[in-house]
Amino acid sequence: MAQHAFFFDGTRCSGCKTCVYACKDKKNLKAGSTYRHVYEYTGGQTRKDEQGICVSSCFSYSLSMACNHCESSICVQVCPTGAMHKEEKYGVVLVDESRCVGCGYCHMACPYNAPHIDAISGHSVKCDACIDLLNKGEKPVCVLSCPARALKFGEAGALQTLGQRAAIAPLPDPKYTQPNLFIKPSRDTRPYGSQDGVIANPQEVK
Repeated sequence: MAQHAFFFDGTRCSGCKTCVYACKDKKNLKAGSTYRHVYEYTGGQTRKDEQGICVSSCFSYSLSMACNHCESSICVQVCPTGAMHKEEKYGVVLVDESRCVGCGYCHMACPYNAPHIDAISGHSVKCDACIDLLNKGEKPVCVLSCPARALKFGEAGALQTLGQRAAIAPLPDPKYTQPNLFIKPSRDTRPYGSQDGVIANPQEVK
């Protein structure tokens, strides 16, 4: 099985969320539903030192993320019907809507909050890396739309040389699912497990 991956360049991302809206537009998603999220991770404080001079330890950075089409896809492992599966050509995790019963196990198990149960259709929905575009030789719409060119999609082996495997806050330890997301961290980036900051936009990424 071939394996493709996303690459995110944290030194280029401005947090504009164009990738989010391009995805929503292509997938015709309703209000409140997104397949890609942009986390705003912030922390630090500004205070006066003993001489009355303001000093700051504030930091902030953005992280664009969708389904990571993990090497060890826990959503596939817990799916009782086999609806959640990896296809062979790109290693993309897909949902077979005809087999999905909407149990929600994939949603509960995924540490990246990627699959969701659509209340209207009754089955799981998630990023499919725009596989229809991939089959035409194009890139996912989030990659195509990024004005800063902070996103890439391609063979995992090649992208792995550009950054580390999803090992920054607020993400979990990548060892659990081996996500196919490689990241070039910005100067402010904190490592996974860091408690230095908080997610500043929790309602957007839930």
